[in-house]
Amino acid sequence: MAELQIEKTPDWVDPVIAAPVAMKRTSQIRDTNGATGPADKPPHDVFTKGTSYSKPHEYLNDALNGAERLLKYASETGIDIDAATRNSILQARTASSNGWNEETAANLLTALTKLTARVKPVTSESLEWSKKFTNRALWGYYTAVALLALVIGTFSVAIFVASALSSAIRTGIATGDELAVKLRLQLGPPPAVTQAVGSMTGASSPPSSTSTPFPSGAPRGIYENDVITELQQFASTIRAIDARAGQLNWLVHLVPPLIPDPFADMRGNPRKIHDQFQLPEGLPDLAKAASERTTVYQDLRYFAQNILDEVSFYYGAITACILPVLYALLGTCAYLFRSFKLHIRNKTYIPSYANFARFIIAAIGGAVVGLFNNFSVTQGVTISPLAIAFLVGYAVDIFYAFLDGLLKNLIKNTPAPPLPQPAGTKP
Repeated sequence: MAELQIEKTPDWVDPVIAAPVAMKRTSQIRDTNGATGPADKPPHDVFTKGTSYSKPHEYLNDALNGAERLLKYASETGIDIDAATRNSILQARTASSNGWNEETAANLLTALTKLTARVKPVTSESLEWSKKFTNRALWGYYTAVALLALVIGTFSVAIFVASALSSAIRTGIATGDELAVKLRLQLGPPPAVTQAVGSMTGASSPPSSTSTPFPSGAPRGIYENDVITELQQFASTIRAIDARAGQLNWLVHLVPPLIPDPFADMRGNPRKIHDQFQLPEGLPDLAKAASERTTVYQDLRYFAQNILDEVSFYYGAITACILPVLYALLGTCAYLFRSFKLHIRNKTYIPSYANFARFIIAAIGGAVVGLFNNFSVTQGVTISPLAIAFLVGYAVDIFYAFLDGLLKNLIKNTPAPPLPQPAGTKP
């Protein structure tokens, strides 16, 4: 057995240099005695031609799966793929079980590149999403549209009903005012009022053909049936205003507190309600009946006017601020549904964070559009803010074009600043 010999290092040699040299010589001596080879010899590359490795990089398996999806799509849609590309993918599938080498991996990547360019715009990722995740994305859109439709439908129905009731109440108030004035001019004040005024002044009012009331009929020169018809119409108008005002009160205030009802104390007593809103049986005194109905009408008109003010405030805010945003979001859903349909048909659907950004832009655009009243599209044609809000959500470019046009008009109408005058000149 060969004896291990180590040369002595002179005293003047730097230890930092001497240590690597000694280690190298020791490894050479071990190699001559049957030990392992040099430790600093580089290993084989992972992919060496002719050498198989069963554990390749993970990206090769992903590339192989994507290439097979694209090859299957090309076969199903009739896209012609050259034999070299097809064989490279098939060989890569065999290599995934038997072992990879450098040539097989390179051929797979080359085949994937050619195949991707051949079936463009379809990609392996879009094929995977179109097959596995379209139902989840579709249900997400369905949920968003259903919620928006529910909220918009609720607000729209409430606004429509409130608008119809408000219009009917305003018409009733106008009719009631006209009848109250007409009956007062025809019948004059009730007898109790006339007698009270005469006793206070010490004189009685002279008889008049148009103002002297009769306990059981109309003044001279006025047909009694006309007065009775007007009284009936007046009472009917009061009852209609009362019913619609009560409905509108509950519609505006879905939860208490409601606007105080002047007749709340008698609502539970049908007899009192009848005496309050119906004409006396037989109409023994037309002037008194007209005076009583006028008193009821004044209280009811005050109650109805307060409700109309509440409707103008709340539903006006909903129409101007909330509904435009909701319609803009609904327009975005319509655009995404249309885009989703096209992508699914073409096998190019890939989820994107840009969809969420589109909802944010639509909400901002709807809020801005709600600040305006009407928009002129062409000469003599206008579109309501809600329709513009829907278009803003459907096509964001319209919103940008609107802002750019508005900015240009502001710049155009802004007067130019005065030019600076040379020094030493008087202004």
